[in-house]
Amino acid sequence: MTKFIEKQASTIEEAVQQALDELGMDRDSVSVEVLEKGKTGFFGIGAVPARVRVSYEEATPAGEAKAFVDGLLSRMGINGEAFPMEGEDGQIILDIRGEDMGAVIGRRGDTLDAIQYLTSLTINRGKEEHIRIAIDTEGYRAKREESLQRLARKMAGKVLKYHKNMTLEPMNPYERRIIHSTLQDYKGVTTYSTGTEPNRRVVVALERGARPQRGGYRRAPRDRDNRRNTAE
Repeated sequence: MTKFIEKQASTIEEAVQQALDELGMDRDSVSVEVLEKGKTGFFGIGAVPARVRVSYEEATPAGEAKAFVDGLLSRMGINGEAFPMEGEDGQIILDIRGEDMGAVIGRRGDTLDAIQYLTSLTINRGKEEHIRIAIDTEGYRAKREESLQRLARKMAGKVLKYHKNMTLEPMNPYERRIIHSTLQDYKGVTTYSTGTEPNRRVVVALERGARPQRGGYRRAPRDRDNRRNTAE
């Protein structure tokens, strides 16, 4: 949203500077319209002050997030740009587009997660309500989720086949939640997390009380002490 303030002073330059000082912005961030050039008069008699209108774009969380990510990409030497979209419940989604997005994603999405974390810290600093930030590029998040879901089902099948627990590679909390969620209703197995960050892992285990039957394992009736553990 474009806003403006008007200032007057003895010269145009002084009026503009007053506006910039009040806004806390630099000259390149605003547009200046001269409303009155001003007159010095004769010995001050008949003097008219210069008057200007300084217009600026009010900063929005999405705009702030885009500016931060664009600046970060520039400092990383990556030719890319963030395109903001509004998600559900005020969530800000940024899609990074450009060349060599592999450098943005990093190993198993580590760089992308770091960019998202830093952006969230910056945008939420000093704000009363937390704004959720999601950053993606080339549909990586959806592809990674599908890959993790396939992995979860594959490991569950091995647990049932070999009657042996399977420990997955270290994952961040978001990825561990995908594994837990995928296997939440998978018959015969349960999941839990073990270890400490950043090496915390998901264990896919045979559910206590499951017993073999034709076509696979059957889950025994649960009681209160035999519930699935999906803790992070």
